[in-house]
Amino acid sequence: MYLEIITPDKIVYEGEVEYVQLPGSEGSFGILKNHAPIIASLGKGELNFTDIKNQKQTMNINGGVVEVLNNKISVLAEQIL
Repeated sequence: MYLEIITPDKIVYEGEVEYVQLPGSEGSFGILKNHAPIIASLGKGELNFTDIKNQKQTMNINGGVVEVLNNKISVLAEQIL
């Protein structure tokens, strides 16, 4: 599945991933391949993902929105901390 992380200033990350964990406004949640379509608000916290080379990456965000549709995850983050 494809992950795109964008802030108002720039594109932070684009690439294929195996797993994404997000800080939802109501609690943390994970996304795997073939996840149902969703749109959710994000809170302040850690965004974690594992790329296709099995390397784990972490970044802290300060809220935003995520959309999952057809194995594409679009994270619109207010700010990367």
